[in-house]
Amino acid sequence: MAKSSTSTTPIGLILVVIGLGLAFWGYQLSGSVGSQLTKAVTGSDTDKVMALYIGGTASIAVGIYLLFKK
Repeated sequence: MAKSSTSTTPIGLILVVIGLGLAFWGYQLSGSVGSQLTKAVTGSDTDKVMALYIGGTASIAVGIYLLFKK
């Protein structure tokens, strides 16, 4: 009935890598001219940057959970 934890290990690792990629992509995008202009006018990051940060963080969190789940 219960599946072995070894089947979730590769999925967790993939999610962590994808999450790191999304977070890095958001960081790179936050340095763009359009994003800097929006940040100067509104005082906050663009929606796309925030979505990448949130998606990356959620992916990393779920991936780490799956890696260390017993």
